[in-house]
This record gives sequence, structure tokens and C-alpha cells, in this order.
Amino acid sequence: MNTSQPSIWNGPTVYGLFGRPALRHPWELRLLAAAALATLGAIAFYWWLLTAPDAVCEGGFEVLLSQGYFRFLPKGCGRFRTSADIFGVVLFVMICVAVGIWGVRAFVYANLRSRGVRMSPTQFPEGYRMVVEAAERTGLRKVPDAYVLLGNGRINAYASGHGHRRFVAVYSDLFEIGGAARDPEALRFVINHEVGHLAAGHVSYFRLLAMSVGSLVPFLGTALSRAQEYTADNYGYEGAPAGAPGMIGVLSAGKYLGAQVNFNDMADRAATERGFWLHLVAWFTTHPILTWRAHALRDRSRPGRLMVKPPLRSALCHSPLPAGSDRRDGWPPPAWAAERLRTVKPLTDEEQFGRYPGRTYTTPPNALRLSDPAGVPAAWNPSDGDPAERA
Repeated sequence: MNTSQPSIWNGPTVYGLFGRPALRHPWELRLLAAAALATLGAIAFYWWLLTAPDAVCEGGFEVLLSQGYFRFLPKGCGRFRTSADIFGVVLFVMICVAVGIWGVRAFVYANLRSRGVRMSPTQFPEGYRMVVEAAERTGLRKVPDAYVLLGNGRINAYASGHGHRRFVAVYSDLFEIGGAARDPEALRFVINHEVGHLAAGHVSYFRLLAMSVGSLVPFLGTALSRAQEYTADNYGYEGAPAGAPGMIGVLSAGKYLGAQVNFNDMADRAATERGFWLHLVAWFTTHPILTWRAHALRDRSRPGRLMVKPPLRSALCHSPLPAGSDRRDGWPPPAWAAERLRTVKPLTDEEQFGRYPGRTYTTPPNALRLSDPAGVPAAWNPSDGDPAERA
């Protein structure tokens, strides 16, 4: 067997089926196993419904069946009495799911090829160079296809596959940050992140089959998705550590204002913002919330967080403003805020409101993204009183 060719036995990279353990989030494989067990449990439950005695139907299933809630279950429980009949029905449903996933992947790939601009040595060569370097760094056996899609204002990128083909797509509004006037390292991070999804096996057809039901389980499916994103971020950081601040900036404020997003301030808020509702938002998302994601990229001792916020002591410098979860009496009056604005040195002139192509900037792209603890004014303390009242 030619080991340079990808197959279902050797994985997409030279590191084997499970890729590089050092870059994989420690919870990912456990959550994947839980999702696979949930899928098997759903198949077992469906098998049980097919063999359920009539008494079960009389207890309520017959009503649900008559209303179409179990569309793949013929009306009248216990209709299938032989193992061959039951196996045939279950196998038919599983084949429908497998063919459906295969068809969706084929359609996505065909749609991308029909309207995307394919990167190559003669088309967006610098972007293609980033893809080739990322593929070589991650040990991919083949260089994936890479496309630029019209973004229409959307900041996004994704990775997928069909058969043994692998591909990444970057929306044009995100791809634009790769120019020298913007932040090419941020684009390099994004491309390494997407190629990392491929190298970690996240787009494997059999993996998607195993997750087909488990990904629909509340909290479990989103937790697995977040773990995969943290893993891909680890690949992105390995390939372009200097691009992490720019990536957080463009995802949080867009391709122009992203140049002025303070990376450390975003990461610190992961430790200072707290509360049940914030955690609820984090648990229901398929991608890590940006403050936690920034903190995970800055604190390389732990590759991401899934359930709770990082400890308060992990903040490098606290904002002079209170966290959104703080009590109302901890918020400063306007006079205090105006006084602090007079004493704080402004960032730069018009560059504070975005970095645009065709302009020359003397400040490096990342210079304003890293906070200086010594330059942060003291936080508001209610005991200070209102400066307007003192006057």
C-alpha cells in the first residue's frame, strides 16, 4: 500500500488516524466517544420501538405515531416480529442517513467549485502559499483545495471534504486582511486553523456518521464542536502565533476596526465577566465565545476552556470599567469617566477607527493590540464618590 495516499486506514496526515495528540483538545476524543454512543443509543432505541409490545403502544406511542412524530416507524408497534424484518428497516434508515450525508458533502463541494476562485500558483499565489505551508506543517498527505468565496460582508471560513478530497474556503471579506496594509499573519492563522480541522480529522465522513445523532444532543453536540474549534486554534497558533491577536480582532470587530481591538483586554474579560447567563450562552454555542477563545490563545498552559470561565487571577490587567456582570452601584458616573479620558493618552489619530488599504501607517499592526498594565488607569471605586458632586 502506498502510505503517501490517504485512506480510511491511515488518516489524512502522516501522523495516523488520530493526528497529533499534543495539539488536540483533551476533551475532544471523550466527547466524540460520547456522541458516538448517543448515536448507537438512538439506533438501539429505534430497534426497541420496532419490537415494542402492543401494551407500549396503548400507553401513548400509538397516538404519537398517528400524528407522524415517528415518521420512520410504521403505525402499530410490534408489527415487525422477525429479526430479518427489523434488521431490514434499521438498515434502510441507516443507509438513508449515510447517503444523505454523502450527498450534502458532494453538493457543498460542487457548489464551491462552481462559484469560488480557486487558489493556485497563478491565482492568489500568496494565499495558496499559506495553504501549502500549513499542509506541510500539519503533515497532510495531499495539499487541500483552497477557494475564495464572495463574502458580501460576512467574515467566515470553513473546511470540509468529500471522499478523499479535502478543501478550505475563505470568504473574500476575511481574505482581504492578508494584504500588507492589514495583517497577513491573521490570515495565516485562519488558514492554519482551517487546515488544522482537516489534519485533526474533523471532516472525516465516518466521524460525521458517528456524530449524526450525538451532535443533536443538547450541550453534548455544541461541547464537541467547541472542543474541535479549540483544537483547530492550537494548529493555527502553532503555524502563526503572531496572528492570534489579529484573528480575534477581525472576528470581533471586522476587517477595518479589528486592527484596534485590544487582544489582552478581550482575554482579561474572560476572567472578569461571570454569571449563569454568560455560561448559558457559552454552552449553547458551536464556537467558543470570543473572550474565552482569546484567553485560551494567550494562556498556552491550557488548550481551551469548555464549561467555566478561567480564574480571576489569570487576568494580566483589569479594565478601569467594571464587568458587565457587576452590580449597578459599581458603575462609574459620567464625570469620573470624562476625567479619566482626559488623562489617558489617545491611541492614534484616525487609525483608531480602522486600518484601510491604500494608506501608509507608521504603527505596526499589533502594536495597539497588546495592553500595557502600567498605562491602565485605576478602576472605579464607589467610595471615591462622584467628581461632579465634589466640585
